[in-house]
Amino acid sequence: MATLIQENGIKELSKGTHGVVVNHGMTTHGVPNHMVPDHEYCEAGKPEQPPQQCLETADATVQQAPMEEEEEETPEIDIMINNVVCSFSVKCHLNLREIALNGVNVEFRRENGMVTMKLRRPYTTASIWSSGRVTCTGATSEDQAKIAARRYARALQKLGFQVRFRNFRVVNVLGTCRMPFGIRIIAFSKKYKEADYEPELHPGVTYKLYNPKATLKIFSTGGVTITARSVNDVQSAVERIFPLVYEFRKPRTAADEELLRQRRAARRPAPSAPAPREVPRETPEAPPARVPTDPMHLVTLSDDEDADADAWE
Repeated sequence: MATLIQENGIKELSKGTHGVVVNHGMTTHGVPNHMVPDHEYCEAGKPEQPPQQCLETADATVQQAPMEEEEEETPEIDIMINNVVCSFSVKCHLNLREIALNGVNVEFRRENGMVTMKLRRPYTTASIWSSGRVTCTGATSEDQAKIAARRYARALQKLGFQVRFRNFRVVNVLGTCRMPFGIRIIAFSKKYKEADYEPELHPGVTYKLYNPKATLKIFSTGGVTITARSVNDVQSAVERIFPLVYEFRKPRTAADEELLRQRRAARRPAPSAPAPREVPRETPEAPPARVPTDPMHLVTLSDDEDADADAWE
């Protein structure tokens, strides 16, 4: 159903019943042939051979129908991790003035009592306090955040401080995703008490989850912003919120139907594409195959002249 498109190695979201409101009971694939009544598919006058053929055609149509419904109802949701905030401690007192004078890519903010240091690879920003506490922001995965934190600690160690890398933890993760449909946020906020909608303050609905602990901003366009403690919690929050907002989806417009039709057409031509391509290739290749290899016959002649040439040879 959903995948994480960042380079953090997160597995695909499961395609269970959390996001699809179809086939709640027994699926059509699970109905055995002997449970299907004969009078629905077969004629009364032919009890022996026609039932098998009718059942086969009926099973084929029944199998194709749910597959088309699954294509319509099962969307692909990409979760984008925009920011990972982490913190760690170097277990020593830091002289901010010395860091500002000798450090690279450093900005000393005296009013805030901290030093801001930046890295290009990975592109992150660290806030350094004199107590030895450091906060790093801007990473797009947990592994990238840890690499950036260790590089900041190494930079402080090169400046002459007795640095020890301790108490690393991911504090906050910001992720975004977009549902394949619009959401009626007013009706959604009225049904669930966890939803808080104040249109004068914010255009989206604020929904709080407690397991996993996450805060979601849901917009009428289908966009969702998730704030959680880890990347896995962001993924779980999307799985939890999808069936709730699916109930309040907006009906598709003509433009949406056309876009969906184009996407299906783009997926299906792969197996049938080679067939029409082979036809024009055979027509131009056919005449050269009949041309003899002898250079004496490369001159274009009529049928009578060809016969005379063969007789002369």
